[in-house]
Amino acid sequence: MSTYRVDVTREGKWWMVAIPELDDLTQARRLGEAELMAREVIALRTGAALDDIEVDMHIDVDDISDAGARAEKIRAERREAERLEQQALAESKALARELADQNIPVRDIGELLGVTFQRASQLVNS
Repeated sequence: MSTYRVDVTREGKWWMVAIPELDDLTQARRLGEAELMAREVIALRTGAALDDIEVDMHIDVDDISDAGARAEKIRAERREAERLEQQALAESKALARELADQNIPVRDIGELLGVTFQRASQLVNS
């Protein structure tokens, strides 16, 4: 599988999609189309199958340095936050059940976990 660097910039209403390794350029109306457009150009120029082409997208917007890298960092932080949320939920359920097994009232479990007693009940019974 081949990986090609793709530089994407905004020009008017279009995203310009440059493939420096092939000295080629295409354009896309929407950013979401840029990767496919690049892969199609690469496939046409190299004869490779679309499934065998990977692109390393670098997105730059005037006056906003490293927009693509910053956006990827945000996506990674969201994935990490989701992972931590799932971990906290699992730990909350486990503790709520352990407390309930010790006959701790649901209202007190909610207070301890910092949630409503209704949510504490859901955690105990889930």
